[in-house]
Amino acid sequence: MVPTRDEILASIRELGPEESQEEIRLDSRLVEDLDLDSVGLLTLAVEVEDRFRICLDPEDEDGIRTVGDLVGVVEEKLRE
Repeated sequence: MVPTRDEILASIRELGPEESQEEIRLDSRLVEDLDLDSVGLLTLAVEVEDRFRICLDPEDEDGIRTVGDLVGVVEEKLRE
């Protein structure tokens, strides 16, 4: 069973920076709003892949700018 958008968002909040977990919304920008640098982005990507048992392709990662983008990619991967 594929988790709902809200469930995916809740999981991403848990994986995100601890100091901003409560502020993470679908429109939160990963770099500008959550202050993720390249290491933070890589760490989040690996944790998302592990949590959801998916593989993010470079093409997927290129289009991810917001938490909502990430949720959408996770949804799509889980349906495949």
